[in-house]
Amino acid sequence: MKLDVNMLRYLSKEDFRVLTAVEMGMRNHEIVPCELVERIASLKHGGTYKVLKNLLKHKLLHHDSSKYDGFRLTYLGYDFLAIKTLVNRGVFASVGRQIGVGKESDIFEVATEDGTVMAMKLHRLGRVSFRAVKSKRDYLKHRSSFSWLYLSRLAALKEFAFMKALEEHGFPVPNAVDCNRHCVIMSLVQGYPFVQVKQLQNPEVVFETIIGLVVRLAEHGLIHCDFNEFNIMIDDDERVTMIDFPQMVSVSHHNAQMYFDRDVECVFKFFRKRFNMSFQECTDDIDGTEVDTDASGRPCFSSIAKDAVFLDKELAASGFTKKDQEVVEKVLYCREAW
Repeated sequence: MKLDVNMLRYLSKEDFRVLTAVEMGMRNHEIVPCELVERIASLKHGGTYKVLKNLLKHKLLHHDSSKYDGFRLTYLGYDFLAIKTLVNRGVFASVGRQIGVGKESDIFEVATEDGTVMAMKLHRLGRVSFRAVKSKRDYLKHRSSFSWLYLSRLAALKEFAFMKALEEHGFPVPNAVDCNRHCVIMSLVQGYPFVQVKQLQNPEVVFETIIGLVVRLAEHGLIHCDFNEFNIMIDDDERVTMIDFPQMVSVSHHNAQMYFDRDVECVFKFFRKRFNMSFQECTDDIDGTEVDTDASGRPCFSSIAKDAVFLDKELAASGFTKKDQEVVEKVLYCREAW
């Protein structure tokens, strides 16, 4: 579904009141009964059904009568609720072109009143690659109101929490500006996705910087889990910025070493194929960090000094709980089993 924000200007307070009513009803219902929507919305002069019909026409809601007559939010409806809230907060004033699309998110440019351009990331868990997971394993069988919107909100909250924590500790990440529902607002990174880069002036320096980030993350108790050329940005001065953090885990995770080794291997493999780099010699100093390496020069997870409580402290301060982490992990990492 294409995001057409021009439609926002034609939606009334009543439209948003009913959208919010459906959202509130979805806390306990996968499909919200019409009577409950009407009761929560409490429009002064009635007219809830007329509003529902208008929202259906614009595909902000989905109607389901398979079990009983009811409604659920679509991703477009959820987009509008998040955007409306952030605009009301004064976070941004306009939405521009789409600058990125992936399995799990869409990214757009947004601008403030003074013209400052930022990035808006809309998490969209539940696309094709995830739907098979739901049919094969019910990871959330104890949660009756499970929905992809709920999971997308958790993924956004997690990304925002990690981005703020990493920024505060001096990691090269976008500036985390605000978060609402499944939407994260961050500074716009000046540069290119690393996957698009065909040559470098100093490939050895960039390589050491990137591997150094993997090691430094582990020293701070974190593993990226998807540290590859698609989640690294690089500018004209070959400065590196890390992006995309919903899948991050603590070094205390039971699969921590596997995720760490996989991140390292992704970096080695990319530099070997793209820049014809050789890693036959062992490296004792990676980006200024003392770390043991194996015979191929890969850093050893077991030799890295780690602070395993770092993750819990930062997430607790950011509002992302251990329970939230467990829910996101069950969905994001179930792909490893298939």
